[in-house]
Amino acid sequence: MKRHLSHHGLDPADRGAAAAIGNFDGVHLGHQSVLALARAAAAEHGTAFGVVTFEPHPRSFFAPDGPPFRLMTADARARRMEKLGVEQLYEIRFDADLAGLSAEAFMREVLAGALGLRHLVAGADFRFGKGRSGDTGLLRRLGPTLGIDVTIAPLVADAEGDFSSTAIREALSEGRPEEAARILGHWHRIEGPVREGDRRGRELGFPTANLGLDGLHLPRLGVYAVGVDVLDGPHRGRYLGAASIGTRPTFGENRPNLEVYLLDFDGNLYGAQLSVALMAFLRPEWRFDSVTALVAQMQSDVAEARLRVAELQRGWFPGEAGAAAAAPSRSR
Repeated sequence: MKRHLSHHGLDPADRGAAAAIGNFDGVHLGHQSVLALARAAAAEHGTAFGVVTFEPHPRSFFAPDGPPFRLMTADARARRMEKLGVEQLYEIRFDADLAGLSAEAFMREVLAGALGLRHLVAGADFRFGKGRSGDTGLLRRLGPTLGIDVTIAPLVADAEGDFSSTAIREALSEGRPEEAARILGHWHRIEGPVREGDRRGRELGFPTANLGLDGLHLPRLGVYAVGVDVLDGPHRGRYLGAASIGTRPTFGENRPNLEVYLLDFDGNLYGAQLSVALMAFLRPEWRFDSVTALVAQMQSDVAEARLRVAELQRGWFPGEAGAAAAAPSRSR
């Protein structure tokens, strides 16, 4: 997959894709339905399968001091897109100049001019341009005059409700990662490099890999059963484990982070890229009166995590479609 961090000065060979457009935070099943239509259009046109998205997320641009809300980083989104077969990923920089473009100018200058798209697929609720003035009606009217065929993807849901990033955030905030997975079609993942911690876990007999959570929506604080992909380095592979998301209140107030203990693992992961799948919520974060009490609880947590992941990993296989992705959907 080619990842373009600017839409300016593209090689002619990288133009002319059939592309889906949107923010795609989480790349949930609703997003995947849009991507599937773009993939089919690419095959029909005999051109590359592309995605047009925005970085930073427009919500971050317009409300920079708002609470963290993203379900995934740009790098994690790119990895997910690559897994889904995307060949050209155009990350349009969302800045004051782009925010000031009218909807018509965005279509002419970016979609047709810079990217030279052959086909564009958008969700039925997609809005764009200054003041969110552009909608699917404009795409349909103006697209063909610019040489862009347009497909509008219907919104999708299942019997439990809409597939939306908002619903995923709500499920994670309530400690329901299985519900988030139902909407995503894959386990919710937190990805990033292992960074230096205080090494307290090793001293307690449970060495952990530490990941930052800056900019990401915080799931419910507590302990989870997890699956872990080590994406690079000598320990590259798939593991199971227990993880804590929280502020470590037994040792004072700290910045929230993710600490992961890999089951049956012995090795150094500093600097490695990890992708941690939240599979089951085990308990909320607690403050302990003593380190002895904390260690006893950690032993119990690890034992429970071992049992839970053994039950859950049947739906965790390459591609991560899982049972959640097989849920029937309906258009609305």
